[in-house]
Amino acid sequence: MSKRTTVIGSVLLLTLGACAQEDTSSQTSTRTEREKDSILAGSQIPGARAVKKSMTVADSAAARGARIDSAQQNP
Repeated sequence: MSKRTTVIGSVLLLTLGACAQEDTSSQTSTRTEREKDSILAGSQIPGARAVKKSMTVADSAAARGARIDSAQQNP
């Protein structure tokens, strides 16, 4: 009886796992890479602070580049 219950339970878990996997694959993620990184940066997982810092550095570099471009266009 114990083996039978284990086998039935395993088959049930595999079936439920397959159903759950189908549901997630049919939904497409519309988040941009920036949004995904922002979510990651706000989490508590290891390395999240490094992601946030790199985003800050990239933003600073982009802002500096924009200032340089605008200064060259309007001397």
